Amino acid sequence: MNPLSPNPLAPNPLAQRASRFANSATAPMQVSFEFFPPRTEEMERTLWEAVSRLAPLAPNFVSVTYGAGGSTRERTHSTVKRILGETALVPAAHLTCVAATKSEIDAVVDTYYAAGVRHIVALRGDADGGVDARYAPHPGGYANGAELAAGIKRRFSDIEVSVSAYPEKHPDSADLEADIDMLQAKVDAGATRAITQFFFENDLYFRYLDRVRARGIHIPIVPGILPVQNFKQMQGFAGRCGTVVPAWLKARFDGLDDDPATRKLIAAAVAAEQVLDLVDQGVTDFHFYTMNRADLVYAICHLLGLRPDTKQKAA
Repeated sequence: MNPLSPNPLAPNPLAQRASRFANSATAPMQVSFEFFPPRTEEMERTLWEAVSRLAPLAPNFVSVTYGAGGSTRERTHSTVKRILGETALVPAAHLTCVAATKSEIDAVVDTYYAAGVRHIVALRGDADGGVDARYAPHPGGYANGAELAAGIKRRFSDIEVSVSAYPEKHPDSADLEADIDMLQAKVDAGATRAITQFFFENDLYFRYLDRVRARGIHIPIVPGILPVQNFKQMQGFAGRCGTVVPAWLKARFDGLDDDPATRKLIAAAVAAEQVLDLVDQGVTDFHFYTMNRADLVYAICHLLGLRPDTKQKAA
Protein backbone atom coordinates (compact mmCIF):
# COMPACT_ATOMS: atom_id res chain seq x y z
CA MET A 1 0.00 0.00 0.00
CA ASN A 2 1.22 3.51 -0.83
CA PRO A 3 2.13 5.09 2.54
CA LEU A 4 0.77 8.40 1.27
CA SER A 5 -2.60 6.92 0.39
CA PRO A 6 -5.41 6.89 2.96
CA ASN A 7 -5.95 3.58 4.65
CA PRO A 8 -9.34 2.32 3.38
CA LEU A 9 -9.81 0.41 6.63
CA ALA A 10 -9.20 3.42 8.85
CA PRO A 11 -12.30 4.94 10.47
CA ASN A 12 -13.66 8.05 8.76
CA PRO A 13 -13.72 10.86 11.35
CA LEU A 14 -16.55 12.69 9.55
CA ALA A 15 -18.68 9.56 9.53
CA GLN A 16 -17.83 8.85 13.18
CA ARG A 17 -19.00 12.31 14.19
CA ALA A 18 -22.27 12.17 12.30
CA SER A 19 -23.19 8.63 13.31
CA ARG A 20 -22.20 9.10 16.96
CA PHE A 21 -24.66 11.95 17.44
CA ALA A 22 -27.32 10.82 15.00
CA ASN A 23 -27.69 7.54 16.89
CA SER A 24 -27.64 9.11 20.33
CA ALA A 25 -30.75 8.20 22.29
CA THR A 26 -29.95 10.62 25.09
CA ALA A 27 -29.45 13.72 22.93
CA PRO A 28 -31.64 13.58 19.80
CA MET A 29 -31.08 16.32 17.24
CA GLN A 30 -33.62 19.16 17.12
CA VAL A 31 -33.77 21.59 14.23
CA SER A 32 -35.87 24.58 13.28
CA PHE A 33 -36.07 26.43 9.99
CA GLU A 34 -36.55 30.12 9.26
CA PHE A 35 -38.34 31.42 6.17
CA PHE A 36 -39.28 34.88 4.96
CA PRO A 37 -42.61 35.82 3.34
CA PRO A 38 -42.44 35.98 -0.47
CA ARG A 39 -42.89 39.20 -2.46
CA THR A 40 -43.65 37.72 -5.88
CA GLU A 41 -45.32 34.66 -7.36
CA GLU A 42 -41.93 33.21 -8.28
CA MET A 43 -40.67 33.71 -4.72
CA GLU A 44 -43.90 32.12 -3.49
CA ARG A 45 -43.14 28.99 -5.52
CA THR A 46 -39.55 28.91 -4.25
CA LEU A 47 -40.71 29.23 -0.64
CA TRP A 48 -43.23 26.39 -0.86
CA GLU A 49 -40.76 24.17 -2.65
CA ALA A 50 -38.44 24.71 0.32
CA VAL A 51 -41.22 24.11 2.85
CA SER A 52 -42.28 20.92 1.08
CA ARG A 53 -38.70 19.65 0.90
CA LEU A 54 -37.89 20.33 4.56
CA ALA A 55 -41.23 19.47 6.18
CA PRO A 56 -40.64 15.66 6.17
CA LEU A 57 -37.64 16.22 8.47
CA ALA A 58 -40.19 17.08 11.22
CA PRO A 59 -38.51 20.24 12.58
CA ASN A 60 -39.27 21.40 16.09
CA PHE A 61 -40.85 24.50 14.52
CA VAL A 62 -40.53 26.80 11.53
CA SER A 63 -40.41 30.57 11.87
CA VAL A 64 -41.57 33.27 9.48
CA THR A 65 -39.89 36.67 9.55
CA TYR A 66 -41.59 40.05 9.91
CA GLY A 67 -40.33 43.17 8.16
CA ALA A 68 -39.41 46.50 9.73
CA GLY A 69 -42.46 48.52 10.68
CA GLY A 70 -44.70 45.61 9.79
CA SER A 71 -43.73 45.99 6.13
CA THR A 72 -44.43 42.30 5.56
CA ARG A 73 -47.22 41.98 8.12
CA GLU A 74 -49.91 40.71 5.77
CA ARG A 75 -47.53 38.42 3.89
CA THR A 76 -46.16 37.03 7.14
CA HIS A 77 -49.66 36.36 8.42
CA SER A 78 -50.69 34.74 5.12
CA THR A 79 -47.60 32.50 5.13
CA VAL A 80 -48.17 31.44 8.73
CA LYS A 81 -51.83 30.67 8.06
CA ARG A 82 -50.92 28.56 5.04
CA ILE A 83 -48.35 26.60 7.05
CA LEU A 84 -51.00 25.96 9.69
CA GLY A 85 -53.64 25.00 7.15
CA GLU A 86 -51.65 22.92 4.67
CA THR A 87 -48.85 21.27 6.66
CA ALA A 88 -48.26 19.50 9.95
CA LEU A 89 -45.52 21.99 10.83
CA VAL A 90 -45.59 24.16 13.95
CA PRO A 91 -45.16 27.79 12.89
CA ALA A 92 -43.56 30.51 14.98
CA ALA A 93 -44.43 34.02 13.82
CA HIS A 94 -41.84 36.77 14.14
CA LEU A 95 -42.97 40.08 15.61
CA THR A 96 -41.08 43.36 16.05
CA CYS A 97 -41.58 46.61 17.96
CA VAL A 98 -40.78 48.89 15.03
CA ALA A 99 -43.04 51.81 14.06
CA ALA A 100 -46.16 50.54 15.82
CA THR A 101 -48.07 51.32 18.99
CA LYS A 102 -48.60 48.77 21.71
CA SER A 103 -52.26 48.46 20.73
CA GLU A 104 -51.32 47.80 17.09
CA ILE A 105 -48.83 45.12 18.09
CA ASP A 106 -51.30 43.61 20.55
CA ALA A 107 -53.84 43.38 17.73
CA VAL A 108 -51.31 41.42 15.64
CA VAL A 109 -50.75 39.06 18.58
CA ASP A 110 -54.51 38.60 18.89
CA THR A 111 -54.77 37.79 15.18
CA TYR A 112 -51.99 35.24 15.39
CA TYR A 113 -53.54 33.63 18.45
CA ALA A 114 -56.96 33.41 16.77
CA ALA A 115 -55.29 31.70 13.79
CA GLY A 116 -53.79 29.06 16.09
CA VAL A 117 -50.25 30.40 16.53
CA ARG A 118 -48.81 29.55 19.94
CA HIS A 119 -45.18 30.52 19.38
CA ILE A 120 -43.85 34.03 18.67
CA VAL A 121 -40.27 35.12 18.04
CA ALA A 122 -40.21 38.52 19.77
CA LEU A 123 -37.65 40.96 18.39
CA ARG A 124 -36.93 44.65 18.77
CA GLY A 125 -36.37 44.92 15.02
CA ASP A 126 -34.26 47.25 12.92
CA ALA A 127 -34.93 50.91 12.22
CA ASP A 128 -37.38 51.38 9.37
CA GLY A 129 -35.48 54.33 7.88
CA GLY A 130 -32.88 52.32 5.99
CA VAL A 131 -29.47 50.80 6.68
CA ASP A 132 -27.93 53.94 8.20
CA ALA A 133 -30.96 54.95 10.28
CA ARG A 134 -30.70 54.75 14.05
CA TYR A 135 -33.38 52.84 15.90
CA ALA A 136 -35.82 54.86 17.99
CA PRO A 137 -38.74 53.31 19.87
CA HIS A 138 -42.21 54.35 18.79
CA PRO A 139 -43.56 56.85 21.36
CA GLY A 140 -46.55 54.64 22.05
CA GLY A 141 -44.91 51.31 21.41
CA TYR A 142 -42.82 48.66 23.09
CA ALA A 143 -39.27 49.93 23.55
CA ASN A 144 -37.38 46.67 23.05
CA GLY A 145 -37.61 42.90 22.81
CA ALA A 146 -37.97 42.45 26.56
CA GLU A 147 -40.99 44.76 26.73
CA LEU A 148 -42.51 43.03 23.72
CA ALA A 149 -42.01 39.59 25.28
CA ALA A 150 -43.66 40.78 28.48
CA GLY A 151 -46.57 42.24 26.53
CA ILE A 152 -47.14 38.97 24.67
CA LYS A 153 -47.04 36.90 27.87
CA ARG A 154 -49.45 39.27 29.65
CA ARG A 155 -51.87 38.85 26.78
CA PHE A 156 -51.58 35.08 26.34
CA SER A 157 -49.64 33.16 28.95
CA ASP A 158 -49.71 30.00 26.83
CA ILE A 159 -47.81 31.54 23.92
CA GLU A 160 -44.21 30.37 23.79
CA VAL A 161 -41.80 33.28 23.31
CA SER A 162 -38.41 32.94 21.68
CA VAL A 163 -35.98 35.86 21.49
CA SER A 164 -32.67 36.79 19.87
CA ALA A 165 -29.13 36.46 21.23
CA TYR A 166 -25.88 37.91 19.89
CA PRO A 167 -22.58 36.05 20.41
CA GLU A 168 -20.77 39.08 18.93
CA LYS A 169 -23.16 41.55 20.65
CA HIS A 170 -25.90 43.56 19.01
CA PRO A 171 -24.51 46.55 17.06
CA ASP A 172 -26.49 48.94 19.27
CA SER A 173 -25.28 47.49 22.58
CA ALA A 174 -22.53 49.31 24.47
CA ASP A 175 -20.72 46.04 25.18
CA LEU A 176 -21.37 42.32 25.57
CA GLU A 177 -22.32 42.66 29.24
CA ALA A 178 -25.03 45.17 28.35
CA ASP A 179 -26.19 42.77 25.68
CA ILE A 180 -26.45 39.96 28.22
CA ASP A 181 -28.35 42.33 30.53
CA MET A 182 -30.95 42.62 27.79
CA LEU A 183 -31.09 38.86 27.36
CA GLN A 184 -31.69 38.54 31.10
CA ALA A 185 -34.53 41.06 30.82
CA LYS A 186 -36.08 39.00 28.04
CA VAL A 187 -35.89 35.86 30.16
CA ASP A 188 -37.41 37.71 33.12
CA ALA A 189 -40.23 38.75 30.77
CA GLY A 190 -41.03 35.13 29.96
CA ALA A 191 -38.81 34.09 27.06
CA THR A 192 -37.97 30.38 27.13
CA ARG A 193 -35.56 30.13 24.18
CA ALA A 194 -32.96 32.35 22.54
CA ILE A 195 -31.87 31.97 18.93
CA THR A 196 -28.50 33.45 18.07
CA GLN A 197 -27.57 35.70 15.22
CA PHE A 198 -25.58 33.72 12.66
CA PHE A 199 -21.84 33.38 13.28
CA PHE A 200 -18.93 31.58 11.65
CA GLU A 201 -16.44 31.10 14.49
CA ASN A 202 -17.75 28.51 16.92
CA ASP A 203 -15.43 29.69 19.69
CA LEU A 204 -17.44 32.93 19.77
CA TYR A 205 -20.60 30.96 20.49
CA PHE A 206 -19.06 28.92 23.29
CA ARG A 207 -17.43 31.93 24.94
CA TYR A 208 -20.78 33.71 24.82
CA LEU A 209 -22.55 30.66 26.22
CA ASP A 210 -20.08 30.53 29.12
CA ARG A 211 -20.79 34.17 29.97
CA VAL A 212 -24.54 33.70 29.70
CA ARG A 213 -24.50 30.65 31.97
CA ALA A 214 -22.24 32.45 34.45
CA ARG A 215 -24.98 35.08 34.73
CA GLY A 216 -27.48 32.40 35.73
CA ILE A 217 -29.35 32.32 32.41
CA HIS A 218 -30.25 28.72 31.65
CA ILE A 219 -32.71 28.81 28.76
CA PRO A 220 -31.58 27.10 25.53
CA ILE A 221 -29.29 29.31 23.45
CA VAL A 222 -29.82 27.79 20.02
CA PRO A 223 -27.10 28.53 17.45
CA GLY A 224 -28.40 30.19 14.31
CA ILE A 225 -26.71 28.74 11.22
CA LEU A 226 -26.63 30.53 7.87
CA PRO A 227 -25.56 28.30 4.97
CA VAL A 228 -23.95 30.76 2.54
CA GLN A 229 -26.25 30.68 -0.46
CA ASN A 230 -24.91 34.02 -1.73
CA PHE A 231 -21.58 35.26 -0.35
CA LYS A 232 -22.00 38.93 -1.29
CA GLN A 233 -25.50 39.03 0.14
CA MET A 234 -24.27 37.36 3.32
CA GLN A 235 -21.56 40.02 3.69
CA GLY A 236 -24.26 42.68 3.59
CA PHE A 237 -26.28 40.90 6.28
CA ALA A 238 -23.16 40.45 8.40
CA GLY A 239 -22.27 44.13 8.18
CA ARG A 240 -25.71 45.18 9.39
CA CYS A 241 -25.89 42.74 12.31
CA GLY A 242 -22.27 42.90 13.51
CA THR A 243 -21.22 39.39 12.47
CA VAL A 244 -17.53 39.05 11.66
CA VAL A 245 -16.77 37.40 8.32
CA PRO A 246 -13.38 35.75 8.97
CA ALA A 247 -10.56 35.90 6.45
CA TRP A 248 -10.54 32.13 6.04
CA LEU A 249 -14.18 32.22 4.92
CA LYS A 250 -13.54 34.98 2.40
CA ALA A 251 -10.63 32.94 1.04
CA ARG A 252 -12.87 29.90 0.52
CA PHE A 253 -15.19 31.87 -1.77
CA ASP A 254 -12.51 33.94 -3.46
CA GLY A 255 -12.67 33.77 -7.25
CA LEU A 256 -16.07 32.02 -7.35
CA ASP A 257 -18.29 34.98 -8.25
CA ASP A 258 -19.05 33.45 -11.66
CA ASP A 259 -19.00 29.81 -10.58
CA PRO A 260 -22.28 29.07 -8.77
CA ALA A 261 -21.84 25.30 -8.88
CA THR A 262 -18.53 25.41 -7.00
CA ARG A 263 -19.88 28.07 -4.63
CA LYS A 264 -22.66 25.68 -3.64
CA LEU A 265 -20.17 22.88 -2.95
CA ILE A 266 -18.00 25.19 -0.84
CA ALA A 267 -21.05 26.49 1.03
CA ALA A 268 -22.14 22.94 1.87
CA ALA A 269 -18.65 22.05 3.10
CA VAL A 270 -18.35 25.19 5.26
CA ALA A 271 -21.76 24.71 6.88
CA ALA A 272 -21.14 21.00 7.45
CA GLU A 273 -17.79 21.69 9.13
CA GLN A 274 -19.35 24.28 11.42
CA VAL A 275 -22.35 22.17 12.41
CA LEU A 276 -20.40 18.96 12.98
CA ASP A 277 -17.88 20.83 15.12
CA LEU A 278 -20.75 22.18 17.23
CA VAL A 279 -22.16 18.65 17.50
CA ASP A 280 -18.75 17.35 18.58
CA GLN A 281 -18.89 19.85 21.44
CA GLY A 282 -22.32 18.76 22.61
CA VAL A 283 -24.76 20.98 20.69
CA THR A 284 -27.97 19.20 19.69
CA ASP A 285 -30.31 22.07 18.69
CA PHE A 286 -29.89 24.16 15.54
CA HIS A 287 -31.85 26.97 13.90
CA PHE A 288 -31.24 27.29 10.15
CA TYR A 289 -31.67 30.54 8.25
CA THR A 290 -32.85 28.91 5.02
CA MET A 291 -33.17 31.98 2.77
CA ASN A 292 -36.20 30.07 1.45
CA ARG A 293 -33.98 27.44 -0.16
CA ALA A 294 -33.86 23.85 0.98
CA ASP A 295 -30.91 22.16 -0.69
CA LEU A 296 -28.02 23.10 1.61
CA VAL A 297 -30.12 22.88 4.76
CA TYR A 298 -31.49 19.48 3.80
CA ALA A 299 -27.97 18.19 3.14
CA ILE A 300 -26.72 19.39 6.54
CA CYS A 301 -29.69 17.83 8.30
CA HIS A 302 -28.93 14.58 6.49
CA LEU A 303 -25.39 14.72 7.89
CA LEU A 304 -26.93 15.17 11.34
CA GLY A 305 -28.77 11.90 10.84
CA LEU A 306 -32.22 13.39 10.27
CA ARG A 307 -34.30 11.48 7.77
CA PRO A 308 -37.87 11.89 6.59
CA ASP A 309 -38.92 8.81 8.58
CA THR A 310 -36.72 9.33 11.66
CA LYS A 311 -39.50 10.37 14.03
CA GLN A 312 -41.99 7.88 12.64
CA LYS A 313 -39.56 5.04 13.37
CA ALA A 314 -39.00 6.34 16.89
CA ALA A 315 -42.74 6.59 17.58
